[in-house]
Amino acid sequence: MLFLKEGQTYSLNSTPIAKLMLGLLGSVAEFERSIIRERQAEGIARAKARGVYKGRAKVLSDEQLAQAREWVGGGVPKAEVARRLGIGRTTLYNYLSR
Repeated sequence: MLFLKEGQTYSLNSTPIAKLMLGLLGSVAEFERSIIRERQAEGIARAKARGVYKGRAKVLSDEQLAQAREWVGGGVPKAEVARRLGIGRTTLYNYLSR
């Protein structure tokens, strides 16, 4: 592994100090990522409390879901139902399982 900016090279034959430095860099990166995730979770919680964050929009309306259930109940293959509605089969399966 080569860090150009820092001028450091790491390999299987690295010195103990180089291995220590690589471990420290990894630990700092992991710490930074944890802080970012924590802040992100706090921001999402605040947005939800304000009613701004509502999650992903639904793909199918209640009417479309009722139509899909009717088609599936009538024997139309689920792949065809998904094509008619313009969604993926997996999405259709998820909606039908609810």
